[in-house]
Amino acid sequence: MDRVAAEWLEERSTGPHWLGFLADASDLLAGTLDPDMVPAIIAQIVVPRLASWCAVYTSDGAAGPLRLVYLWHADEARIDGLREQLADMDVGAAGTSVTSTLHLADSQVLAVPLTARGRSLGMMCLGRPDRFRDEVIQFADDIGRRAALAMDNARLYAQQAAANRALQRSLLPPNEPDVPGLDYGVIYEPAGEVNEVGGDFYDLFKAGDDSWRFAIGDVCGTGPEAAAVTGLARHTLRLLAREGYGVAAVLGRLNQAILEEGERARFLTLLHGDITPVETGLEVRLVSAGHPEALRLKPNGKVETVTTPQSLLGVFHEVVFEADTLHLAHGDVLLAVTDGVTERRSGGRLLDDDGGLAKLLAECAGLSARAVAERIRRGAAEFASEPSADDLAIVVLRAR
Repeated sequence: MDRVAAEWLEERSTGPHWLGFLADASDLLAGTLDPDMVPAIIAQIVVPRLASWCAVYTSDGAAGPLRLVYLWHADEARIDGLREQLADMDVGAAGTSVTSTLHLADSQVLAVPLTARGRSLGMMCLGRPDRFRDEVIQFADDIGRRAALAMDNARLYAQQAAANRALQRSLLPPNEPDVPGLDYGVIYEPAGEVNEVGGDFYDLFKAGDDSWRFAIGDVCGTGPEAAAVTGLARHTLRLLAREGYGVAAVLGRLNQAILEEGERARFLTLLHGDITPVETGLEVRLVSAGHPEALRLKPNGKVETVTTPQSLLGVFHEVVFEADTLHLAHGDVLLAVTDGVTERRSGGRLLDDDGGLAKLLAECAGLSARAVAERIRRGAAEFASEPSADDLAIVVLRAR
């Protein structure tokens, strides 16, 4: 530590100046949930106010070896040389339960354990050429406790985010089939925080020798509860479709399955249909259970609604669904979206006010299915300046 910084610390190691520093340090540590950033923040908080240099070590577990993950020195030119010296220092000898001192060349080293919620996460080593005063040790312990808690929070957040990303992937189709005579495009964009699982989903799968099924749905809410209903819906659709149940019968049985979940049940809007290739295009039977209306685009730019609104799932016991029959001639496009598109808000207006979605679709005549999906996604994004607060799913089916 240079002389000016040392004198500053001697004069102001108590009182409001130090309390302000601790408050600023807490804010900095609490301001990141990136586990890789926390060690860098720790080191740059304590240098040069507490020490000339700081080395942060972490471990993968309680019994794992300590690894140097970040090193900072007030004199940046000395970092490489210090790194070589630290390679020969036995940090583990300091222990992981109490603050202790070590010696390294021309430095006294203060080893502060990083412990949070009863678990050892690593070590913060501070170095300075002269003795560490009792007040400095006390402050280093305080910073160490705050740093360990920030590190633990960041790790827990990262683990939860990784688990939810894996869960989200498990709720989407493992692959997309090749359907004769069909050009299709799908887009799925979850909204919200990284550690949230979205409630929207889509599916496209082979149901029989000459038929395929598609679905697009929106479960109320987000998180594990919504994910449980999403998983139930997708697997029930696939199972019943492959056992030969028609689209209306599938939705009736899925409705009962959701209601049987009791208090865990979440209502679900769903558009489910089957696709059969024919010589003149595609024959489609579909049911819209409380879902935003599906639209058909003709090659001449004409857009029309092709589904009859019916009850959403998971609310009423006595519901009978009926399928609509639709023919997609060569070049016709069928568009299905979740309310992350139709209810995209800009001020007091929604995207689908006054047929806004149909107007967007009418501009897509002649485009491929993927291009149509991208055009609808872009239109939703550009409708409002702020990021969307809702998940978004788009399914486009085009008869070749």
